[in-house]
Amino acid sequence: MVLPLVVGVDGSEPSLHAVDWAADEAVRHDCPLRIVHASLWERYESEALADAPGTGPDVVTERDLVEGIVAGAAQRARQRAPALEISTDVVPEDPASALLSEARLAAAVVTGVRGRGPIRELLLGSVSLSLAARSPCPVVVVRGREQNRQAVNGLIVVGVGGGTDRPAIRYALREGAVRGCEVEAVRAWRRPAHGTPPHPLPTGEPAHGEEEQASLLLAEALDGAGEEYPDVTVHHTLFEGSARHALVARSSVADLVVIAAHRRRGHLGPQLGLVGHTVLHHSECPVVVVPHHE
Repeated sequence: MVLPLVVGVDGSEPSLHAVDWAADEAVRHDCPLRIVHASLWERYESEALADAPGTGPDVVTERDLVEGIVAGAAQRARQRAPALEISTDVVPEDPASALLSEARLAAAVVTGVRGRGPIRELLLGSVSLSLAARSPCPVVVVRGREQNRQAVNGLIVVGVGGGTDRPAIRYALREGAVRGCEVEAVRAWRRPAHGTPPHPLPTGEPAHGEEEQASLLLAEALDGAGEEYPDVTVHHTLFEGSARHALVARSSVADLVVIAAHRRRGHLGPQLGLVGHTVLHHSECPVVVVPHHE
């Protein structure tokens, strides 16, 4: 069974950018596109109608509005990709919970950077961040400049902290293969504190500089990862400083930034570190959070 790419919509401009991105991505991977709107309209509308028994048939209800949002998003996707298989759904549930449920049977879940309303700047935290921290499948937050969203740079950036980031590395390489673009693997390193000698390598060899150790660890994490995608060119990049600043800096010339989220078994709360939070808030291109289940 080919899993669908799920995109959440709310009628806002950022969510329509997410629909465009998701339609293009579904075509690249030859998978169906599922468009979902989720809100608690059913609960509030039933309460409102109970308080207004004289409401006539010509009144536009909240259900009419949300169905119009979904229909408009589907029409937009069809215009962009006429041959794409598209399905839609309207779910009377809060968006984060509904999209987490969709994630169980999705290739990935796609959202915009924020939603509608006066608290739109906070909605990345309430929906997209919640998805990125908990989803069992990759989560894509479509953000950044139009040039970066339209995939014209020919570059995918993936953050590499170690061997446990292999799912993110594999995702980046697969995207590089289907897009015909290059992949840049980025690892950050820092100089030791004043007076602190560099740590020796685990093999017992003489101590190396921190930069050289970072280079060796990056090569180790990437070792064998490209065998499935031999035609994808992979660049190794070392960045002195923090990983979050490195990835935000490289996002300006990328079509996609891919980062890993480590899911600890038995841990029910959000599982997204400082790097993930920073990149999701400040990246200049779409961001993919790929879960790694420990």
